Amino acid sequence: MLHFTDQQLHELLDAPAVQDVLQQAFVEFGRGQAAQQRRVRTEAEGIRLSTLGAVIPGQQVAGAKIYTTVSGAFSFVIVLFDALNGQALATFDAGAITQWRTAACSVLAARYGANPQSQTLGVLGLGAQGTAHARQFCQAFDLRRVLVWSPNVDKERCRQLELDCGVPVRAARPDEIAAQADILVTASRSRDPLFDGHTLKPGCFVAAVGSSLPAARELDDACLQRASKIVVEWSEQTLSEAGDLILAAPECRIQDKLCELSDWLQLSRGQGYDSQGICVYKSVGVAIEDIAVAGLAYRRFRLGQTAQEAQATY
Repeated sequence: MLHFTDQQLHELLDAPAVQDVLQQAFVEFGRGQAAQQRRVRTEAEGIRLSTLGAVIPGQQVAGAKIYTTVSGAFSFVIVLFDALNGQALATFDAGAITQWRTAACSVLAARYGANPQSQTLGVLGLGAQGTAHARQFCQAFDLRRVLVWSPNVDKERCRQLELDCGVPVRAARPDEIAAQADILVTASRSRDPLFDGHTLKPGCFVAAVGSSLPAARELDDACLQRASKIVVEWSEQTLSEAGDLILAAPECRIQDKLCELSDWLQLSRGQGYDSQGICVYKSVGVAIEDIAVAGLAYRRFRLGQTAQEAQATY
């Protein structure tokens, strides 16, 4: 059985293809043509094991993501099966897939809920997820600048991200970023809100991807009260995991604003944009994302192998 490393996966994947396969998977899920399991966490002595799985017949794959959390550090693996005959196909280091799929889903949600003329991207938290989001958003939107905050941000990290994104990048304070961003990504490990939601510009799109823990939140009640839409990957899982929504005050009217990503992705581009409201996309990470992207990587690898064999035969 094959095993794919994170390095191999970064070489096999690209943002447009990842976004396309995820859009297809979510639309099929919304139509009842795919299925997924909620995350199950098992814990003892501070060691946590999490599992989640999905079946996507339209992409001919099924599988599960399994990972540990020890002292705040994650270690992921994905097991992929052929949905036609049930055979195991491959295992994957899942760090790279987690980065690719999370940023890709944020971009997909933003296509329908962000200002199409967005110029400023804000990123709060500049770890692997924050960096991946900056790269994909700069490819998907005609952005003019990126404002970043992280506890350990420095000029060198800004310079490297500027080279990766092709637009100016500078560090700023969270409230300053929130006040200027057309698109704001929160990708921190914070357990408390990062900024005052009153400072957000009307029309801002917020992608909150930093936590799937019920006791942690990056967004405050002011942000959620101002939201005209709150887009989630799958409410059955999100509403039991997302502290941003679980801890929100009743006045935020979370339930009245919820929209499933599978429905959101069937809008026309920009149709969900509200120039006077706030659009919030809250991600916790669901299984269908990991399995769809693992399937894409596997198919690309096999296609490359076939091409090499044909060239050798020729």
